[in-house]
Amino acid sequence: MQLMISNRSAYRLSAAIIGLGLFASTTPSPLYHTYSALWHFSPLTLTLIYATYAFGVLATLLLAGRASDDAGRRPVLLGALGLLMASTVLFMVASSAAWLFVARGLQGLATGAAISAASAALLDLHPRRDPAGVGLTDGVASAVGLGLGIVMSSVIVQLGYAPRVLPYVVLFALFAVAFVGVYLMPEPVENRRGFRFTIERPTVPAVARHRFALAGLAVLSSWSIGGLFFSLGPQLGAHLFASSNAIVEAIGIIALTGAAALSQVVLGRTAPWMGASAGSISLAAGTVLIVAAARTGSSTEYLIGTLVAGAGFGIAFLGGLRALVAVIPPEQRAATMAAFYVVAYASLSVPAVLAGVVVTHLGLDATFELFGSVAAALALAVAFEAWRTRPRASRTQLELAREPGSSVRRHGDSAAAG
Repeated sequence: MQLMISNRSAYRLSAAIIGLGLFASTTPSPLYHTYSALWHFSPLTLTLIYATYAFGVLATLLLAGRASDDAGRRPVLLGALGLLMASTVLFMVASSAAWLFVARGLQGLATGAAISAASAALLDLHPRRDPAGVGLTDGVASAVGLGLGIVMSSVIVQLGYAPRVLPYVVLFALFAVAFVGVYLMPEPVENRRGFRFTIERPTVPAVARHRFALAGLAVLSSWSIGGLFFSLGPQLGAHLFASSNAIVEAIGIIALTGAAALSQVVLGRTAPWMGASAGSISLAAGTVLIVAAARTGSSTEYLIGTLVAGAGFGIAFLGGLRALVAVIPPEQRAATMAAFYVVAYASLSVPAVLAGVVVTHLGLDATFELFGSVAAALALAVAFEAWRTRPRASRTQLELAREPGSSVRRHGDSAAAG
């Protein structure tokens, strides 16, 4: 009889895989300057390398997003983690920009499969089947993974010991541990039909479409800021702090993702519409401060802006995600989460790629002003749309709620809290 880990442990493992996928996505970021200097490639080449990863993720989500609904979570996760380990080996032995294209492309394809299956597994394995708890876990894992990946890599680059190899050795070891864990986890999909490779457009069940629209807008506004930071944040940090230290250069990304994770933990049970609305306002305000810092050269204003924007990033993303996961039918979990992450990764990648092209023509400050202003305006639009989705009481309910001890008041308070 094969040893199996418990459902609770499998739930934690699924969350860790989501975080690990995003951890891996930011690991190469502090090394790009080294790569470009070593192999003499242009900012445009760097932008195309980033795009290769992003489009790899999107391709898998579009072509095989529902694979784990058909074949099961374990087979898809095992395959994805195996490919992720292979991609780290390619990074270790890379000797030219061509190797980076192949490694990032493979990493993107595998990440798309991993996060789709792991997100669906969270919904399967939660001990109380609590959608709010699943949304919180997914959101925190995503933010923590994004931040820790760049912290780990920045520290190793700054130490200077085998910087082009050691980060990927760490990553390989983490993937290997996760692979063993998935091999030992129970399979949560009972009625498996075998894997069918078919090209399908992202599908969202009718019952979840309104919530999906709100979640999509929330992730669009928040992850577009993340994409801007992951592509140009280190350059802006180096400029504002007048430092070539890899950790100092990444301080904006660290502050953004750290504030996002903390805000989700502290305010994770806020009503989804309120979280998406208030978070988007905070995101817009923080982005305006960052744009002002880029113009004035103020490092203090930059740090304050990243913390404010990060808090909004976390709550806006989580509010939309919580509203969505509560209404997804069990048999369509992977497909719906794949569609959600298509929007997320498009939001993360397209602004980053465009910013990488524009910065060569307009310069760093002007690029941040342009993209930051657009992102702030989008966040305010999301705040308004989220506010419109707030629960509305009927006149009868309002009259009854004014009566002392009214059960309607108690029920309304409970609904607003959820």
